[in-house]
Amino acid sequence: MIVDQNVIAGGGPSAPAAGGEAPRGRVTVRERVYRTVVEQASASLIGVSLSDVKADVVERGAGVSLRISTPLPIPDLDDTVAISQTTPVLDRARELQEQLQQRLTGILGREVSRIALTITGATIPERRRVR
Repeated sequence: MIVDQNVIAGGGPSAPAAGGEAPRGRVTVRERVYRTVVEQASASLIGVSLSDVKADVVERGAGVSLRISTPLPIPDLDDTVAISQTTPVLDRARELQEQLQQRLTGILGREVSRIALTITGATIPERRRVR
């Protein structure tokens, strides 16, 4: 993935570096970098381990399309109170898609046009003891 833009040493895209003209340059970001960032951000937001999340990144014009496979954390099935307060799986998946789209658009700096989210199973988060 190659992005042509003005590369300005010592300043941002709108602030020229000291010394005048900004040199033209090229920024290359490999798809595996995007995939790694997507997997880490997704694992953090969803609440699963990084090893459980798999992502594919497909370029679409100026943006990207994502396929993310992950298990979904659910409450312990013996905890009837937590189960009754949990959002249904399909509603939760839609919410995750929206949250991931917003977060990843900001992190990647490119429009995330589509997220295909595949729920591969369920995990029960470990309860941590407070000391």
